[in-house]
Amino acid sequence: MTKLITAVSICLITLSVTNGFYLPGVAPTTYHELDSIPLLVNHLTPSMFFKHKDSDGNELSSDKENFLYSYDYYYSKLHFCKPLDREIKKQPESLGSILFGDRIYNSPFELKMLVDENCKELCSTNIPGDDAKFINDLIKSGFLQNWLIDGLPAARQLYDQTTKSSFYGSGFELGSVEMIQVVDEAPSHTTPKQPIVEDVLSQELDEEQATEKRANQMLVSSVERTYFANHFDIHIEYHDRGNNEYRIVGVTVNPISMKRDSAICDTNLGKLALSEVSDTDVIFTYSVTFEKSDTVWATRWDKYLHIYDPTIQWFSLINFTVIVVVLSIIVVHFLTKALKNDFVRYNEFNLNDSFDEDSGWKLAHGDVFRIPTKSMLLSIFVGSGTQLFFMISSVLVLAALGFLSPSARGSLPTIMFILYAVFGFVGSYTSMGVYRFFNGPYWKANMILTPLIVPGGIFMFIISMNLFLVFVHSSDVVPIGTLSLMVLLWIVLSLPLSFAGSLISFKRCTWYDHPTKTNEVLRQIPFQPWYLKTVPATLIGGIFPFGSIAVELYFIYSSLWFNKIFYMFGFLLVSFLLLTMTTSLVTIIVTYHSLCLENWRWQWRSFIIGGIGCSIYIFIHSILFTEFKLGGFITIVLYVGYSALIAILCAMVTGAIGFISNMFFVKKIYSSIKVE
Repeated sequence: MTKLITAVSICLITLSVTNGFYLPGVAPTTYHELDSIPLLVNHLTPSMFFKHKDSDGNELSSDKENFLYSYDYYYSKLHFCKPLDREIKKQPESLGSILFGDRIYNSPFELKMLVDENCKELCSTNIPGDDAKFINDLIKSGFLQNWLIDGLPAARQLYDQTTKSSFYGSGFELGSVEMIQVVDEAPSHTTPKQPIVEDVLSQELDEEQATEKRANQMLVSSVERTYFANHFDIHIEYHDRGNNEYRIVGVTVNPISMKRDSAICDTNLGKLALSEVSDTDVIFTYSVTFEKSDTVWATRWDKYLHIYDPTIQWFSLINFTVIVVVLSIIVVHFLTKALKNDFVRYNEFNLNDSFDEDSGWKLAHGDVFRIPTKSMLLSIFVGSGTQLFFMISSVLVLAALGFLSPSARGSLPTIMFILYAVFGFVGSYTSMGVYRFFNGPYWKANMILTPLIVPGGIFMFIISMNLFLVFVHSSDVVPIGTLSLMVLLWIVLSLPLSFAGSLISFKRCTWYDHPTKTNEVLRQIPFQPWYLKTVPATLIGGIFPFGSIAVELYFIYSSLWFNKIFYMFGFLLVSFLLLTMTTSLVTIIVTYHSLCLENWRWQWRSFIIGGIGCSIYIFIHSILFTEFKLGGFITIVLYVGYSALIAILCAMVTGAIGFISNMFFVKKIYSSIKVE
């Protein structure tokens, strides 16, 4: 016990150290004085639950997240300044970067190393009323602009009250929102907030009473006033390496709204509010300042990689780890002890050369290896879940060791896609092995369907979501060229490996070698207690695996939907290991007790209890994560759709874990008894 706790502690400490270490991923760029510094622009993204407040600082309960998708920087309704030569050049991006919505272009900004600029005019434009309404809606939803300078995201400086530390948050505001009090005259058919006593002798009212009467007939309401940022203070931190060599180590942008008729930067002139009923002339300007920094290039990302609520993460992780380890030891101890007693009792040969088969899991030996209904579908699901499991495990290990740097944009989803295609070999091998374990006759159909059903379903889902994104002109639309490339890579890389895995499994896998024979007549399953029935067991058993990853899910969803950088892969790897352990343990316990009650239908039950239980809680968590602040039909469809897809894929992973654990468990216990 002491050695086990020590080993777990060492693993946690090691992962916490590797959590803060990462390989740069890209070569540094060295600038000299007066060298040109490219400023690239990326898509506009929503921020996390942008909240509006009234004059008293209270949050308005009517706030909605109207958008959860991105917009291209050069989308026609935004009217941002284009390059001086009017030639917009799209920058080369990785497959993962495109899939996650990055659309990077050149810009008209002209930055030179160590050259400060003050209120330099960028361009002037005219924004019609309809487009102004669109921009104001984005501002109210807290949209952020995303620029890139030397591979670093242009950020805003934030302060975390929990950790009492400052950090750089990726992106900066498109504009600002203020709550103002507006006084309107009450309509004649409405009742004022304060009751008014009518006096037929109104001519006798003195002047003070008349003034109070008029005031009570006015309604005071709070109105959102949006201001569009048209000036940008760009602050660049650099590290001096000597010999006229400089490297950029930090970028922040302060957006400012200025109401003006010329390229004059004066905040006293007021803020720029875009009119929604008429055209508005807008002048864009920017300033640039350079500041020397002691930060070296290798650690420049430390300012951006911020751990939110680290105490909560450590507490929940260590607490759940200890609980899982202790419960595992206790359960395994009692389960092993019970099985040993069963083995001794079942293998006894009494003096009368007879055996009393009145109860116990041995009575199911003639049906436990019977082929289940829809065995083809179950084997494909288990194989696809195994493929996902190996992909996730490999990515988490690589990320925890620091090989997937945030500086290499899109590297994580790119590696995930490649590994998923490569591990098609493992998925098909497992699927064919499970199908032969069931003595399935149509092994060729299994070989063809395994690499097609789940990947094909995911591909069709992406296309269907694309249709909604096209309707709202979002930059998250996956281009046809990228979709074609994915299909080509799948055909060239994954399909041959999948077919090879199926053929090798068909020839060499020996999972079909059962320790007992299957009876011709089905055995009737006696009455089962309520807690061992499929639905209650699924809901109860899913709590423990979900608890191991519940905390990390919050940060994963924040990264997926609200443009936050996620790099806490050490925590996530430990959570995934706990998820695997608890899923395997829970499903084995349920299967053992079900077999003791002569319920031999463990195949689908182990997959459902291991997979669907946890995925249900994951989906519920994703809905609660929004705090019910989703607005707009397209936003709801996209969020619910992708959340359901994530839950389904998680169900396949944990379902495969549950089934494979139970398959080897059942084979082991029935191969240890004598059956005549």
